[in-house]
Parts: sequence; structure tokens; C-alpha cells
Amino acid sequence: MPEAATEPRRLTPRATEIAAEARTLLEQSGPDALTMRALADRLGIKAPSLYKHFPDKQAVEAELVAQMLTESAEACEEAERTAPDPLAALADAYRAWALAHPHLYCLATERPLPRHALPEGLEEQAAMPLMRVCGGDEDLARAVWAFAHGMVILEIHGRFPDGADLERAWRTGLTALRP
Repeated sequence: MPEAATEPRRLTPRATEIAAEARTLLEQSGPDALTMRALADRLGIKAPSLYKHFPDKQAVEAELVAQMLTESAEACEEAERTAPDPLAALADAYRAWALAHPHLYCLATERPLPRHALPEGLEEQAAMPLMRVCGGDEDLARAVWAFAHGMVILEIHGRFPDGADLERAWRTGLTALRP
């Protein structure tokens, strides 16, 4: 699979400000708190003013999903470049990023991916580090991602029992999936 290049998102300065405030609201209070009214209140404007910059809440959310994909891909790219064990490094970076941004991670991964609203090539760019580590094997990459996502989402939602050795569970899963 060739390297995918993404086109930069072209947001106006005001749309960038709105997206930043939406991200802050999301990170502080979770996906349910992210409403156009709450966002407008935080910005000190009336909700209809937001629609000059984003056509609807889904567009704001798509921008946040794009940020998640971009940032988590950057974290994985850095891990892949600097670690002796790229698969373990990718898993560590992915987990660390998700746990540092649990609400954004959940917004981006617990709903259908708004592919039509994402910058072209972004999904492929986000998958590239894992695709390289898996030798281009899409099925293996999907299996590794499914394992990582499952572990992360269960950890975010507090589904592991107290005392569970998550480090060992990660190592066991990655060993089983190692290319």
C-alpha cells in the first residue's frame, strides 16, 4: 500500500478557534456535553453563529475525529521511528495517546467513521505505521488494531478487574499477533 498524503484541513481562523473550544469541551466533559449550544455558550456567542463555520454538529465532530487520527498517527510514527521493537512501540504509543485523550478517543472510535467528511488520505495515513510493521498485511493490521482498540476501550471504560495485569495482557496479545 503506498504512502498516503493528506491535504491539510483548510479551516478559517474562527473555525479553528471553534474546533479548539469544542475539543476542550469534549476533553473536559465528554461526548454527551458537546452540543452546539454549549459550544456557543463557551465562546460567548449565539448558537446560530456557529453554523457560519460548521454546517452542523457532525461537522464539528468530524474535525475532532480528524484531529484524533492525525495526532495518534503522529505518535505512532514517532514510536515506530525510535523503538527497537516497532510493534510494541506502536501499541504503547497508541495506548498512551488514547488514555491521555479518552473522550476524544471514544468520540472517534465508538461511532461510524465519518469518512466522507475527513481529509482525503487521512485514514490511510493513520494506518500506515501499523501497515508497515505488519509488512503490508491488511488482515494482520486489522487484527492488531482490533486487539489494541479493544484493550484500550475496555481500559478507558474501567472494564478490567482490580489487579488485572494489563501490561502482561498487552504483551501476550502482541506476542500472539506478532508478524
